[in-house]
Amino acid sequence: MAGSDTAPFLSQADDPDDGPAPGHPGLPGPMGNPKSGEPEVPDREGLQRITGLSQGHSTLIVAVLCYINLLNYMDRFTVAGVLPDIEHFFNIGDSSSGLIQTVFISSYMVLAPVFGYLGDRYNRKYLMCGGIAFWSLVTLGSSFIPRERFWLLLLTRGLVGVGEASYSTIAPTLIADLFVADQRSRMLSVFYFAIPVGSGLGYIAGSKVKDVAGDWHWALRVTPGLGVVAVLLLFLVVQEPPRGAVERHSGSPPLSPTSWWADLKALARNPSFVLSSLGFTAVAFVTGSLALWAPAFLLRSRVVLGETLPCLPGESCSSSDSLIFGLITCLTGVLGVGLGVEISRRLRRINPRADPLVCATGLLGSAPFLFLSLACARGSIVATYIFIFIGETLLSMNWAIVADILLYVVIPTRRSTAEAFQIVLSHLLGDAGSPYLIGLVCCMRRGPRMTGLW
Repeated sequence: MAGSDTAPFLSQADDPDDGPAPGHPGLPGPMGNPKSGEPEVPDREGLQRITGLSQGHSTLIVAVLCYINLLNYMDRFTVAGVLPDIEHFFNIGDSSSGLIQTVFISSYMVLAPVFGYLGDRYNRKYLMCGGIAFWSLVTLGSSFIPRERFWLLLLTRGLVGVGEASYSTIAPTLIADLFVADQRSRMLSVFYFAIPVGSGLGYIAGSKVKDVAGDWHWALRVTPGLGVVAVLLLFLVVQEPPRGAVERHSGSPPLSPTSWWADLKALARNPSFVLSSLGFTAVAFVTGSLALWAPAFLLRSRVVLGETLPCLPGESCSSSDSLIFGLITCLTGVLGVGLGVEISRRLRRINPRADPLVCATGLLGSAPFLFLSLACARGSIVATYIFIFIGETLLSMNWAIVADILLYVVIPTRRSTAEAFQIVLSHLLGDAGSPYLIGLVCCMRRGPRMTGLW
């Protein structure tokens, strides 16, 4: 099989010592690979018997998880929607405002392995409840920080990473324990719709709430209230399914967690996990800087073109670009995630490497369009928006597929840890530094005190 072009690229177990499961061709070790071979997939009654949950209840749990995922990303990018106002309020330059996102991402990636370890061993429902409750309180508190305490805003944004780390590392593993095969892929695509849609809603909510209230601080007070609703839904609706039960033989014993060090060694020897995570790191680098700086960049481009007035001290900045960029992000997210999943599903019938091929095509294809959006900014803002739309659509093709890859190449008792270390890698080398790097380059070109005035 060495060197065979027909061998599935993403079919390895996450431990080289795992062999094929008896009776399940193409299924490595105790968990299997729904993307290769023809594994036995439980029917609706079989899933209900294994999980103890009806199809309707399982779908409702996914809906609750989607709502919280949307809320997480909505909160993350509300700050980007009002970034020019934050810069003026605290009297900071681009390099300092870039730190807002960098501090959050750094905290998020440091805490992700902690919650990954806990998520593989303890009740995931209660971990998420506690994390989201803490995140809501910290976010609300960040809206009352006085202008001379910018360092406190950085601290609170770092603490917000606690809530997001507790959720992002755990929620996909719940979906994996409720559904298998194509059902899981469809549910994950719905779940990951929330990333671009929530991001877009963050821009929209930030800009419109600021306009209605006349104060950008109120934009940070929307998601904490919705976070209380999320905690109640988690507590009342979500039930903990048995880990890996839907992927085991009916007579197989439950999977037992191994040591954390053993988990790390197995993941490091899993080429499918490592390579897909490195590819996703490139996506994170681009989306991190684009998400924070695109609205400010578009506003400054319109100032250069003479289409709007610059932000002046003591006055509110125009929010139309945040609103438009938010709408574009929502639309491209729905289109890109759905397109990626559907293309991969159809291509998989003739090519077992469909998933990584679709991800690579989306990432490489987005590059020229994002470059053209920058090149056209001084000539036509409409052309800039068109190229951003195409580029974001292609980038969004990666979200659900990369998550699905992780779930089918890693055994159930290591999935939260795998999610955590994919987060660490993608943020450490991706969007932890890219917003600050872009802000720093901008300051070097224009000077730190020129923010928003050209």
